[in-house]
Amino acid sequence: MIQTAIIEPADESCVPWPCFNPYAGIVARAVELVMACEESLRRIDAYTEPDPPSLEYTVRAAEGCAATEAPRGLLYHRFRIDDRGLVQSVRIVPPTSQNYRRMEDDLRLLIPAILERTDAEIVDECERLVRNYDPCISCSTHAVKVRINRL
Repeated sequence: MIQTAIIEPADESCVPWPCFNPYAGIVARAVELVMACEESLRRIDAYTEPDPPSLEYTVRAAEGCAATEAPRGLLYHRFRIDDRGLVQSVRIVPPTSQNYRRMEDDLRLLIPAILERTDAEIVDECERLVRNYDPCISCSTHAVKVRINRL
C-alpha cells in the first residue's frame, strides 16, 4: 500500500530520484504529504478500539530517547521523568539544527554563481535556499543576514 502511494506522485513530479538538488526538497515533501494522507485514511478506516492494558504498571523514575521522522529530517528527543511521573528534563534536537552545516555549505556554493546580480536578488536567492531546508527559519529566526561588500 505505502509503496504504491509513493510511486505514483513521485513519478508524476518529473523529478529524477534520487535527487540532490536542494530546491527539489519541496517536491519531496509534497510526495511525502500525499503518502501520509493516504496512510492516515487507511489507518482511520482500519481503526479498532484497543483493549485496556493487560499489565499493571507503576510510575517510576526513568529516562528514554527516540528519533522520529519529521518533514525536514530526523527529530531526536530525550526525556527524564521522576518517580511521580513528572518531566524533569527534555532535550530536543530538531532537523533545523542538524541542517545548518548543509545550508551553510550550499550558500557557499551558491553565492559565487550569483555575484553579478543586485544585492536584493542575492538576498532573495539566499533566503530561497535556506527556506528549502526549513520554510520558517529565515523569518522566524532571521537566520539569513546578508552583508555584501562590493569592491
